[in-house]
Parts: sequence; structure tokens; C-alpha cells
Amino acid sequence: MTLTELKYIVAVAREKHFGRAADACYVSQPTLSVAVKKLEEELDVKLFERSAGEVSVTPLGEEIVRQAQSVLEQAASIKEIAKRGKDPLAGALTLGVIYTIGPYLLPDLVRQSIKRTPQMPLMLQENFTVKLLEMLRTGEIDCAILAEPFPDTGLAMAPLYDEPFMAALPSHHPLAAQPSVTAQELKSENMLLLGAGHCFRDHVLEVCPEFARFASNAEGIRKTFEGSSLETIKHMVAAGMGVTLVPRLAVPRDAFATSARRRKTDEPHIRYLPISEGDGSAPPVRRVVLAWRRSFTRYEAIAALRNAIYACELPGVTRLS
Repeated sequence: MTLTELKYIVAVAREKHFGRAADACYVSQPTLSVAVKKLEEELDVKLFERSAGEVSVTPLGEEIVRQAQSVLEQAASIKEIAKRGKDPLAGALTLGVIYTIGPYLLPDLVRQSIKRTPQMPLMLQENFTVKLLEMLRTGEIDCAILAEPFPDTGLAMAPLYDEPFMAALPSHHPLAAQPSVTAQELKSENMLLLGAGHCFRDHVLEVCPEFARFASNAEGIRKTFEGSSLETIKHMVAAGMGVTLVPRLAVPRDAFATSARRRKTDEPHIRYLPISEGDGSAPPVRRVVLAWRRSFTRYEAIAALRNAIYACELPGVTRLS
């Protein structure tokens, strides 16, 4: 068997389609199919169940694919060790980021990374938490910035910061005149939520669990609305359709400026308020972490990325070390 054949079966397992796997490997489908068939004959096992619509991995095939991925990572490590001997930070770093962090952290992070480690460009991938965890496992990305909690997959993790939630309300809303708002006060409002798959949706439902019951019935269609991104939902808030919760980094820099100055901002119709609890308990926060495979060998690259993140402004969050 060859490393190329192992690469092919990992691609087929990931794509569940021979054509897409061939495209991902930059070869023709017949070339990939022949190589996979050759490996199956050599091992005398069936790796994939082929059907008209989709390719599925056999139980034994799943075990072999996992081992193949490990072999490919170890082979790549040999090249990384050689690179590190010349420059520990040489080469791109593939970074995954969840949707509710990317737009607010990446602009500053990319600037800091270019300034500090220009020889290590960041290859960026935005996706859902579940997908990023899978991409980490298969080696498609090197590391990821995620929000806890998420399933324990045996990854190495470093905490980055605790980020409080803020309530976003239409500026003309009766609650907008208050210095803060409680979860209890939000219960009677139309809550605008991210769609299923976004971990921040789950975080919001933890703060306001009463909205969970609206997600699966007809009343929920009238009581809640769903958006594909926080920015879309913020526009809905500005239009007076309801209220929402956002992470602190999603709040514009000048949102807390004076009224005269706020009229010149991009979001004059939204008022952001901290969430306080009448019983004195801490306001809701999410913990943001950097995760990577324990087998990943570029420790200096991870450290450089963490330093670049810590060099970002990160207004309103609590940095962790």
C-alpha cells in the first residue's frame, strides 16, 4: 500500500462520494477508484459500501480509515520536523473558527498574525462546532477557536477568554432606557435566535430556557424568528422585530458612546445592555478556547497564534492564561 492510497480512502470516507473525493485529491475519478479497489484487494476487505446515491464506510473500513489518517499525520510530521529545524513557524497554519466568533475576532487577529509571524499565514475556515471538531479529527484543519461546551474528543485545549453576553434591543424599546436588563425581563419578548447548528443558539437558550419550547411547534414560528448570522439578526432587531443576545465582541466599538455620537454610527437603532441578575449571580458568559490535536507537532505555531490572539483588543472580555 502507498500513502497516496491511504489519502484516497480518507477522502472517500470524508466526502462519501468517489467523484467529490477525486476532486478533493486533484485526480480523476477512475484513478481514485482503481487505487481504492487495489487497496481493498491487497487487504482482502471491503472498505466501502457503494450505492447510487452515496458511499458508506463499512465497520471494518472505519477502523482502517482512522488508522490511515493517523499514518498520514505521522508522515506529515516528518516534513514538519524538517521544517521546524529551519524555522519553527514556517508554513501556513489552518485555523477553524465558529461563525459567532469569526467576524469579530479575525480582522484584528489577522493583522496581529501578519505583524508577528508573516512567515506563517493563516488559512481560515468558518463552520459549525460539530463540523470543525470533525475537521480537526481528520486533519483538515490544524486548530480551531471554539466556545465551550462541546463534546470531549480528546483534544488539547487552551482557554483564551470569557466573553459576556449582551442584550440587543431596538433603541425605542421600553427596556432600552434601562442601564441593564435581566433574563426575567426578556421572557415576554420576541427572541430572535440563530438557526439550528449554531452553538450560540444553545447558549442563548441556556440563558432564556423558556424559548426552547418554541423551537418545535407552530407557536414558535410566531414567537421566535431565526437568522443565519448574528449580523442578520441585528438588522432584525434594528427593524423592531424583537430582541436577541449577542457575544460582547459582536457589539460595535462605539455602541456605548454618547447619544450625539451614536447618531453617526452604523447601528443607531440598536441599544446594547449588559445582562444582570437580581439575585446577584454572575451574568451569562461563554468560554472561548483554542483546540488542537494532541498529535499536532507545531507547538511553536500554536503558541504564536495564542500570543497573536492575546495581542488583540478583545474589549469587554476577561482574558485567560
